[in-house]
Amino acid sequence: MRSEAVIPWLTVETLTPGVMSVASIGNEPRGFAGWQRALQRVLSKTPALYDNLTTPMLTQAISAARDQAEDVDLTVPTGSGPHKLLIRPVFGPAGDVHAIRLWLGPATAQVPELSPAVGAIWDLDSQTIEQPSGMTQLSGISPEQYVPRMSIAELFHRVSTFDRHGEVLDLLYNPKPGDKLQFETSVAHGPARPGRWRITIRARDDERGRGAWWLIEDITSDNEPSAWPTLERIGLREAHRRAGTHLAIVQLEHTSIAHWLTDPAPWIRWDYLFRPVDVFHSDDRSRLVELSDRLQSGDSVGVTVRALNYGGGYTPTSVLLYPYPGYSSGRLAIAQLVRVGYDVPVLEPSRTSVEPRQLSAPIGYDDQLRHWLAGRVQRSPAW
Repeated sequence: MRSEAVIPWLTVETLTPGVMSVASIGNEPRGFAGWQRALQRVLSKTPALYDNLTTPMLTQAISAARDQAEDVDLTVPTGSGPHKLLIRPVFGPAGDVHAIRLWLGPATAQVPELSPAVGAIWDLDSQTIEQPSGMTQLSGISPEQYVPRMSIAELFHRVSTFDRHGEVLDLLYNPKPGDKLQFETSVAHGPARPGRWRITIRARDDERGRGAWWLIEDITSDNEPSAWPTLERIGLREAHRRAGTHLAIVQLEHTSIAHWLTDPAPWIRWDYLFRPVDVFHSDDRSRLVELSDRLQSGDSVGVTVRALNYGGGYTPTSVLLYPYPGYSSGRLAIAQLVRVGYDVPVLEPSRTSVEPRQLSAPIGYDDQLRHWLAGRVQRSPAW
């Protein structure tokens, strides 16, 4: 006897007002496909539902679940027996619904287990990704690593086998109505179980803020082969490690580190900050902004700035900037960072504690940072 095919969940993203599209069906991406057509295909595979359910009725149910942020469990009588309609909202950090997940099928059919999914918000003003505590349900992140906000550089540092950094940064730092992006990436960071995420993003510039709303789906599979960086990437990274060079992508307009191309510079505290701009001294940020126009000619420019260190002070750091090719707004630069002063104590990799900041409030998530530093020397770099 042939077993019936498992009916998958349909995930409809609701990341911008008045717009909905299909993010995925089951574990398969759909890349912003039309959701009404997808619903019609679902209904066509279960003809009995046409007895008491139509596309407009489904549309109303989805809209109500999105607006009221409530689960829906509905039994639909048909000539072939009772069927079920299940709707589950996916929430973002502010309690908004970032997606709707829908299942339709016979009451006797097996309902697949829902994999974890959460919403997140990129806020351009603070340059952070706001994330709910539900992030800890995703593979690739442990409860000890969770913080309410993280920089895009921290997210990139957690992922591997990913090469679309430029596209992501282009959307995040220059959000325009209608801009959207969907991609998948492997996540491996520290002691957490490695995972794979599908991320769906839509840009926003409205009364709710300037930036982008995200949907993150955990698509980790036990049968999925391990993903590894390319030999070229491993070789280049190892060459820079042995040479002691540190390269980063710096967003000059907002004066923050957007991505590390090599291992992070060990004397710079760039992670677990409330505000990523605090990586550079406040009096030096204007100097970085002024260099942006000089890079447009294609030349390199250099400047010495004070970079935040793990002791709570600042370390003089030489920054040699090169134009970042292909970025539409021209505000990204490749930065070579070299420590040029030792006036302020620097936390070396062998140290596993964070010295308290004197006479000022914390500037970041120090408890999580201490946890991460305590295990850093026992772990190999992610890539």
